Amino acid sequence: MRLEVRENISVVRLTAALFIAVGVSMAICSVLIIWGGASPIDGWMLMIQGALGSKFAVSETLTRATPLIFTGLAAAVAFRAKLWNIGAEGQFYIGACVAVLLGTRGEMLPPFVMIPYLFFAGALAGGLFLLVPTFLKTHLNVDEVVTTLLLNFVVLLFVNWLVFGPWKDPMSMGWPQSEPVLDSAILPILMAKTRFHLGFVIAVLSSVFVWWFMAKTTWGFEIRAVGSSIKASTFAGMPVNKTIVRTALISGGLAAMAGVSELCGVKGYLTTDLSPGFGYTGIVVAMLAGLHPLGVIASALFVAIIYIGADSMSRAINISNYIADVTTAVSLLSVLVAVFFTRYRIKRG
Repeated sequence: MRLEVRENISVVRLTAALFIAVGVSMAICSVLIIWGGASPIDGWMLMIQGALGSKFAVSETLTRATPLIFTGLAAAVAFRAKLWNIGAEGQFYIGACVAVLLGTRGEMLPPFVMIPYLFFAGALAGGLFLLVPTFLKTHLNVDEVVTTLLLNFVVLLFVNWLVFGPWKDPMSMGWPQSEPVLDSAILPILMAKTRFHLGFVIAVLSSVFVWWFMAKTTWGFEIRAVGSSIKASTFAGMPVNKTIVRTALISGGLAAMAGVSELCGVKGYLTTDLSPGFGYTGIVVAMLAGLHPLGVIASALFVAIIYIGADSMSRAINISNYIADVTTAVSLLSVLVAVFFTRYRIKRG
C-alpha cells in the first residue's frame, strides 16, 4: 500500500470532508456525554441554545469569536510561511499593554482618532516583539517554536509586575489591575445591553484584507512561496529573510490587535487573566480553517459556539464544561485527518 497525491481537489470534496470531520468529532464526544450520564441529543441542543438561542447568547458568542479571529489570522499568516509562531498569547498581551499605556492618556483625542491609533500602535508593538524570535531564527537558526512559546511566559510575568506595581490602579480596592482606559478608547457597543462591540467588525475586515493581501499581492505570493519551499524561493531570487520578517510583522500585529480589541471592547483595564488562552486557541482556529483567512471567521465562530454553549450545557445537565476543550481538540484532529485523506489517496500495490 502507498499514498498517492490527488491531482485535483475540488472545493466540494474539501467542504464535505470538513463537515464529515466535524460530525465524527461530535459523535466521539457524544460518547463522553453519555458516559457523564446525560443524553447527547439534549447536550448538543443545550449547547446550541446556550450559544445561539437568544440575543444575549449570540452577542456573547460573537464577542468570544472576536479575539479568536485575530489570533487565528496571526497563526494562519505565520504558518503559511512556515514561521511557527506559538507566541500569539504574549503578543496579545503586548497589544493590551500598549492600549493601556496610550489609552489612559490623550484626553483631547476623539474616539474616531483614538481607536485607530490604539490598534495601529498595538499592532506595531506586537509585530516588533515577534521580530526578536524571528531574528534568532533567520540569523542564528534558533527554533522559533521554543522562543515564541517561552516569550509568552516572559510577557505574562511582565504584565503581572505591571498590575501589581507601577500600573496598579489605586482605586481598585487592592485588586491587581491597571487604571481603566479613557472613554474615547472604549470600542462602541453594537448591540444594546450586551458586550458585543466594534472589534468584531474590525476582525472580519482584517480577515478580508489578509485574504486579499495573501491572494492578490506580490508580498502575499512571496509568503506562500517561502512556505512551500525556501530553496525554490531562494533559487527564484525571492528575499526569503525579508519575507519572513514581513510575515512576523503581520502575524505579531494581528495577535496584538486581539489584545487591543479585548481590552478596549470588553474589560477596559489590564489584568493577568485578560486572555483565557486566546493565543493558543487561535492556532486551533487557524488549523480548522486550513490556514485560509476567510475560513478563520467560520472556524472562530465554531469554536466560540462550543465554548459559550458548553458553559450553558454544563449548568443544565451537570456535564463538565471541559467538554468544550475535548470537542475542540477532537474536531482539530478529525479535520487534520480529513484534509490528509482529501489530498492523498491510498493505492494498493
